[in-house]
Amino acid sequence: MSVTYPAADAALLRDVEYGRAGDVSLRMDGESPDGTGPFPAVILVHGGGWMRGDRTQSVQPLFTPLLESGFAWFSISYRLVTDFMQVGTAVADVKAAVQHLRKFAARYNVDPDRIAVIGESAGGHLASMAALEEPALVAAVVAFYAPTDLCALVRSSANVPEQIREALRNSVLGPLLESHLSSLSPVDRVSQDAPPFLLIHGTADNVVPYTQSVEMQKRMTAAGTACELVTVSGGGHGIRPWESAMWKNQMLDWLRKHLI
Repeated sequence: MSVTYPAADAALLRDVEYGRAGDVSLRMDGESPDGTGPFPAVILVHGGGWMRGDRTQSVQPLFTPLLESGFAWFSISYRLVTDFMQVGTAVADVKAAVQHLRKFAARYNVDPDRIAVIGESAGGHLASMAALEEPALVAAVVAFYAPTDLCALVRSSANVPEQIREALRNSVLGPLLESHLSSLSPVDRVSQDAPPFLLIHGTADNVVPYTQSVEMQKRMTAAGTACELVTVSGGGHGIRPWESAMWKNQMLDWLRKHLI
């Protein structure tokens, strides 16, 4: 995957190419706080079921809180998939964005050793997978209501196409599909080398069950890896509907602890 050298220093960045995948240009927006830097940085990964979504929308509520707390943020686009089995390509794009930011850290006025990834929903899954596949890439991970056990999610969720659920039940295809889903499941990729994780999840989530984050925390704790879970009581799926600002303060305090 090739990389284009970034534009000259600027506090506000729009539509910057961080890499290419074949003919696809991978782009990001970003903004840096006031001050001299180098700043701790956060890469934001939007949700949308791996098949849709936009870097300017679902993670937008995080832009201002991060900036006001002294973090530079970079919100990325990644290759959306038409087939659920292709989500590994999006994981590669997240890793490419981190590698780009580390390579050109001086240009962006950020500290390459103080980079976190934050993802929501499918983006939380991608952020988690990128960090678990290459633990040295980032210093911390925040995952909002992220799918962590794809086998369990496929079996239980009405949001998953019936043909995929049927394939998992099939005596011939089932074991192959389960093995593939396991390879893409953060709960099955946990190791003691993983960076610290913060999980944020609402108890009334009817898209990605709250138990997905509970199980992820259990796996990480058992592996001896730092993992905290912020529970949003009565919270559904999505950042915007959550009225309480408590989770924002907890997230920012946690990021300061690990990046500042």
